Amino acid sequence: MPSLFVYVGLDYHEDSIRVSVIDQHGQILLDRDVANDVELVQNWIGKCGLPQGIAIEACCGAAEFAEQLQQRTGWPVRLAHPGYVKRLKQGPDKSDHHDAWLLADLVRVGYLPQVWLADALTRQFRRLVRYRQGLVAERKNIKLRIRALLREERVGCRHAKPWTIAWSEWLKVAPLGEQSRWVLGQELMRLARINEDIQAAEQRLETVLASDGITQQLLAQPGIGLVTAATLRAEIGRFDRFHSGKQLARFCGVTPCNASSGRREADAGLVKAGNSALRAVIIQTAQRLPRHEPRWKELKDRLRRTKPANVATAAVANRWLRWLYHQLTSTAETAAV
Repeated sequence: MPSLFVYVGLDYHEDSIRVSVIDQHGQILLDRDVANDVELVQNWIGKCGLPQGIAIEACCGAAEFAEQLQQRTGWPVRLAHPGYVKRLKQGPDKSDHHDAWLLADLVRVGYLPQVWLADALTRQFRRLVRYRQGLVAERKNIKLRIRALLREERVGCRHAKPWTIAWSEWLKVAPLGEQSRWVLGQELMRLARINEDIQAAEQRLETVLASDGITQQLLAQPGIGLVTAATLRAEIGRFDRFHSGKQLARFCGVTPCNASSGRREADAGLVKAGNSALRAVIIQTAQRLPRHEPRWKELKDRLRRTKPANVATAAVANRWLRWLYHQLTSTAETAAV
């Protein structure tokens, strides 16, 4: 029995995992719920045969489980893209049995849509970067609530722009109602705490990324600061996992979406893919690049003659990413030699 080649699908849950094992002909050998424990899952799979591929949908906790199972057994464990797997289902019904079986069958026929299984260090970087992103989003919400409160009270400052020092001083004496003044005080205290938390997160980023080679290469690029470098490092991981700069640009969501049909040629903006926070950081970088390097300024100025500003910026982002890919991968190859 151990010499039998099998294919495995795992439907991951916090407390249990649905294990589906099929042979090379698609016959089900095992289909049951197993406690969320690497050793137990390994034992049940091992009873059926030698896995030629194990698939588990990418979700919260799945990467940690996949890495532990792979390190423990040496079996080929792959993360599946949940969105694409959902599109491959043949019906609207959903069950743990069908989800696990579908993953196993996709591995068997070689049609599994995979995502990269990031190493443990990269996953730790991601948690820190995304924690800071959450704080920044919370700070933005606090500021929006403060501005909304002022609009409701029909109070405005004509001599200073919002969030400047002069505006903040005016805010302390702005004519507000009793309850509005109390609410404003609470929001300002919350804003001060959030600013302190963001500063602490950035100091933590600077400390943990100081010895990371990829981050230091990114920081050496003109126009790249700590937050941008940390976001690129955490979300992209390794640049050499992509086959080309064009593939990297598509992963980051800064590739034009083709909407041509017949003789009509058109585009539909940027592709609807990629991490939104990563794309935002790259677009912001593309807005800064023309101030740092003449080549990007020349490209943007040339495109602005016929294209809107946002299209020109997206084009600079696309070209810069493709250039950055070749810079970092060629450096890595040289260091390896």
